[in-house]
Amino acid sequence: MITGSIVALVTPMHPDGGIDWPALGRLIEYHIESGTAALGVAGTTGESPTLTVPEHCEVIRFAVEQAGGRIPIVAGTGGNSTHEAVELTVAAAEAGADYSLSVTPYYNKPTQQGLIEHFKAVAGAVNLPVILYNVPGRTGCDLVNETVIRLSQIDNIVAIKDATGEVERGAALIEAVPDGFSVFSGDDATALELMRRGGKGNVSVTANIAAVDMATMCNLALANEWEAAMEIDARLSRLNHLLFSETNPIPVKWAMARRGMIQEGIRLPLTPMSEECYAPLEQAMETYFA
Repeated sequence: MITGSIVALVTPMHPDGGIDWPALGRLIEYHIESGTAALGVAGTTGESPTLTVPEHCEVIRFAVEQAGGRIPIVAGTGGNSTHEAVELTVAAAEAGADYSLSVTPYYNKPTQQGLIEHFKAVAGAVNLPVILYNVPGRTGCDLVNETVIRLSQIDNIVAIKDATGEVERGAALIEAVPDGFSVFSGDDATALELMRRGGKGNVSVTANIAAVDMATMCNLALANEWEAAMEIDARLSRLNHLLFSETNPIPVKWAMARRGMIQEGIRLPLTPMSEECYAPLEQAMETYFA
């Protein structure tokens, strides 16, 4: 099982919203060179809800081909339709992805039993290892610990990305799941504390612009070198917060464009970052990159 920093990679776009494939290739190389443990593609930060199904599948295929086995690919394959989630997961397996990241079905607000049946259907469709993804603040659907424990008994459901930001809840889950089932943070601001409680890494938005530091921090935490890890976490702290000053990935795409990493392209209903957010994030970046 992978451990460490898994970047929640943006999908770079031209100003007209078309996918910028050369930029995506450059980002993949940046993370390979920076020590990122795995690439999370076509997820929330990758604007998966606005990608067409063919685009979604092509982003995964492109990432697998560009990486060439040098870094694992965690393919976002969730959906609010079980049929679509299965379709995307099968496509990811056929493309050669190493893991599937499957978010809880948003908007539908299924029961916990509905979530169990949904993820059983996804896991049963492929041999690909499945990572559950719980982000109730965005989906309106909470995958409670008791349900995760039940799902962890399924052979190819191997981990969860816990983006609740609730460290005590995550720690309780870590204590309850079987050996071999990993809990990753999905919240940059609390990731180090969850790793202190047994988390195996961080699926990170901040890693899009601070890949080396996020990878180093996670590796130090996994080695129980807490003082050094805390120093990096403190250095990243302001970025961790300001990159969520508006809906993700609006701020991180703005920051990456400011750094010359991508163009300023984002798809509706998301819009470019509001001007009142420019100065604080610009100042935080100047301090961090000084």
